[in-house]
Amino acid sequence: MLWGVTKARTIHRCSACGETTPQWLGRCPACDEWGSLVEERPPPGGARGRSPLAARAVPLAEVDLGAERSRPTGIGELDRVLGGGLVPGSVTLLGGEPGIGKSSLLLQAAAAMGRTGSRCLLVTAEESAAQVRLRAERLSCVAPGLHLLAETGLPEVLAAVEQVRPDVLVVDSIQTVMDPDVGGAAGTISQVRECAARLVREAKEGSLTTVLVGHVTKDGALAGPRALEHLVDTVLGFEGDRHHALRLLRADKHRFGSTAELGVFEMTDAGLVDVPDPSGLFLTDRHPGIAGSVVVPTLEGHRPLLVEVQALVNHTSVPNPRRSAIGLDQRRLVLLLAVLDRRTQLGFDNADVHASVVGGVRLVEPGADLAVALALASARTAVPVPDDVVACGEIGLGGELRQVGATARRLAEAARLGFRRAIVPASAPDPPPGIVALRATTLKEAMALVGCARQVREVRRVRVP
Repeated sequence: MLWGVTKARTIHRCSACGETTPQWLGRCPACDEWGSLVEERPPPGGARGRSPLAARAVPLAEVDLGAERSRPTGIGELDRVLGGGLVPGSVTLLGGEPGIGKSSLLLQAAAAMGRTGSRCLLVTAEESAAQVRLRAERLSCVAPGLHLLAETGLPEVLAAVEQVRPDVLVVDSIQTVMDPDVGGAAGTISQVRECAARLVREAKEGSLTTVLVGHVTKDGALAGPRALEHLVDTVLGFEGDRHHALRLLRADKHRFGSTAELGVFEMTDAGLVDVPDPSGLFLTDRHPGIAGSVVVPTLEGHRPLLVEVQALVNHTSVPNPRRSAIGLDQRRLVLLLAVLDRRTQLGFDNADVHASVVGGVRLVEPGADLAVALALASARTAVPVPDDVVACGEIGLGGELRQVGATARRLAEAARLGFRRAIVPASAPDPPPGIVALRATTLKEAMALVGCARQVREVRRVRVP
């Protein structure tokens, strides 16, 4: 080796927390994550970047809010989740499984904004311009203010931004954009981090509204470094089942509004369509008089939704029966089965249990406990729950029922859809007009209200020892 010549040293960066180490380790010393250190080569020529501009501190009351007013996207459900629209200078990251409809949603939004006078630039780094044009023709998204660039290089993207001067920039996707000055292939941690940081800087300096599309891993988390989520202002998750037409949009992070709102779409031949009444869509194909079916009024943000919970209990002789949950937390299902077995003497130790939420919705709030437990009891005793009854409440380990928030709003939605009775905890507030509250203090009392309690002894008598 010649004197004065130093070899470029590689580092290993953690994809979870961003910590760097000079050599590879099986476990990150900062966040204790296993297998998260990835080799990374520093860019040639040292660190790049512009010198910071001189800034002047101003009183908070004198900060101008005129430039931060949100710009509606023209998609009602998307604007609901964003709190009115996209904020100038903000950076939004949209993640979701492949084929779920991310590109279609952003194409429709860009076309809608292009028709209202906004200049939009759509950078497609995964498809050709002809492919995007064919989709735009099918979705009727050919708008005069919508520009298209099929390119993967970051310098070309920035040059197109300088040329078009768009109001909104959409990059689909950030994992396929590559900066030639950064080592590694497209999609690596260093490439994703540096390209995203450069686009964020352009958005902040030029008040350019930017939307980035991100890939997800097998676990459903956003691919790439965890620092990517910290760089952006908003993180949106687009989810749904490919075999269902329903699509749900949630905000996991939103610096300009609430993260509790839910957007509901339906995938059709003409693209994604807003669903203003999702409760009616969830209950369209519900069949009355079936044991193991209960409707629960859940709450997604400020939006009440009525969804159907179904349970199926099947006799088995294997020593370890199955516990299957679709749309529910598996651990929560096991907990409710333990409460039913201990507090109501309704045994499931000789039966396979399957619980599902109809329509591809995922219930994670404890307010669905009572409906799930009643569905399990109904399926075990073969006693159908009356069709005009909904159930809402949290269940404790002692079998007691506890009220949940916004009960009146939940029951008002149930009354609007024709339900006349609601099983709620005894401490719940008075229901709105049009629906009667059936109060219970324990799970066993709630089962008695729907006729399942009197069948418990018969079920216990036929249990296999």
